[in-house]
Amino acid sequence: MKVIICGAGQVGWQIARHLSRENNDVTVVDRDESLIRRISETLDVNGVTGFASYPDVLERAGARDADMIIAATFADEVNMVTCQVAHSMFDIPRKIARLRSQSYLDAISSDLYRQDHMPIDVVISPEREVAEAALRRLAVPAAFDTESFLDGDADLLGISLSEDCPVLHTPLRQLTELFSTLNAVVVGVSRQGKMFVPEPGDQLFAGDLIYVISANTDVPRTLEIFGKTQKKGERAVIIGGGNVGLGVAQKLEQGEARTRVKLIELDRAIAETAADALERTIVLHGDGLDMELLEEAGIAKADTLLAVTDDDKTNLLSCARAKAMGCSLVVALVNDPSLVSLMVPLGIDAFINPRTTTVSSILRHIRHGRIRAVYSVGDAEAEVIEAQVMGTSAITGKRIREIDWPEGAKVGAVQKNNVLMVPRGDTKLEEGDALIVFALAADVPAVERLFQVSLDYF
Repeated sequence: MKVIICGAGQVGWQIARHLSRENNDVTVVDRDESLIRRISETLDVNGVTGFASYPDVLERAGARDADMIIAATFADEVNMVTCQVAHSMFDIPRKIARLRSQSYLDAISSDLYRQDHMPIDVVISPEREVAEAALRRLAVPAAFDTESFLDGDADLLGISLSEDCPVLHTPLRQLTELFSTLNAVVVGVSRQGKMFVPEPGDQLFAGDLIYVISANTDVPRTLEIFGKTQKKGERAVIIGGGNVGLGVAQKLEQGEARTRVKLIELDRAIAETAADALERTIVLHGDGLDMELLEEAGIAKADTLLAVTDDDKTNLLSCARAKAMGCSLVVALVNDPSLVSLMVPLGIDAFINPRTTTVSSILRHIRHGRIRAVYSVGDAEAEVIEAQVMGTSAITGKRIREIDWPEGAKVGAVQKNNVLMVPRGDTKLEEGDALIVFALAADVPAVERLFQVSLDYF
């Protein structure tokens, strides 16, 4: 399949990496020559320097016979015009645009993006995706990372193990025997900065960051087994009143839990806009790093602090300060993956990576058939793949133990006839079954080959 990706930033790079690994013909367009040089040297893709919306640039990128275009530059208008040019001049069948402006997003309901208006097949909103990710973190506050799979039937949980975890030094094989009715599997462990897939005889230690695939109904019990308690969040403080912070506050207001929310915003105009849009949320104008303002917001009694400004350092420092002042759970929005290593030293419970959420969302919309969803774990150290067993797949009719899985891969769940089950060695895979597989980055291509991955569009 021939795909044009407009924008060579973090999102464009990750999408190009995924698609090029599947032997698709990928061309990346960006006006920054240094970014094009980097992506061309790093990945098996073609690079074109120029403005993505210019017809001659798209012509050089091979738009005449392209199957799909993904417009993911930093400018909404460039992404929209790019899709329009791709449709009107080159008749590219599938067009995806990343849009940030709330006004453009509100227009989705008014049929603006019909083929005869602004021909965009899929609109991706980073802010909405990040807001949804934040809400998932707040729904499972004991986990530092969460993602939903199989239409909500299964969850990925990132759990940090402390000294009081009751199952430390217990072989995973023995855990399976002790909790035979638990529908959960430890699929990955990050220890002292190194990610690996555990063997049945491996033990867990304090300080480990583990990744567990759990049935949604078993999430509370899973967390309890690993020493975490689910505390109901009744009070939340949000720092940052932009699209993400405002979106989270609105969802919390509408939720059944009736969470009491206070929102802190430095920019007066944005604070006033947020105050007008919210009903029960108290909006405070000021700096989220100001200790007096945090005290006014009642941070010591808050169950959660969510820092979602557009500045990573502000988010990290405000979380660290809130934690020191007595806040139970602090969650930071972090764009720069190199800063994630500061999470533990600063006492930050969880983080949200906008790049990961946006990339996962785009992949969900462009994949069809075998690979249904992909979620990047850590700093792209591993991936969680949701895949469907097809009739022509090489693994169809085989038991899990009979399949030549790469060393860095592990099946976390199998869904048969909409029933989720713990995978066993003798579990036979049949057409229509769905799997969740955890794979280290180096082993992802081998896992995808087992499913005979081919990108399709619809």
